[in-house]
Amino acid sequence: MNVNVRKVEQVAILDLSGRVVIGEALYDFRNTIRDTLNEGFTRILLNMENVTYLDSSGIGELVNCYTLVSTQGGSVKLVKAAEKIGSLLQMTKLLTVFESYKNEREAIASFVKS
Repeated sequence: MNVNVRKVEQVAILDLSGRVVIGEALYDFRNTIRDTLNEGFTRILLNMENVTYLDSSGIGELVNCYTLVSTQGGSVKLVKAAEKIGSLLQMTKLLTVFESYKNEREAIASFVKS
């Protein structure tokens, strides 16, 4: 998994790509979330467009991310989850936890409304 961080309108957008699976990459992802919070960004948007696979450890890390950001008074939302990933998130009921959007502009605007 690779993570690229962009900042747009007080929202940190983390572009995730590849396989979100157990291993060093999840540790790096967790550190990226912490670094982003330390920079003062509490509105985090996870761009899932290029995620090709998500295992149980990856799902667990999404939940950890949500918990960590929420305890800091922030929120985490998802955007552009591929159909296969979206189905997995639906099946695991994570879409009841995370707001999910089809396009980035709509997702960014939702932070202002919430």
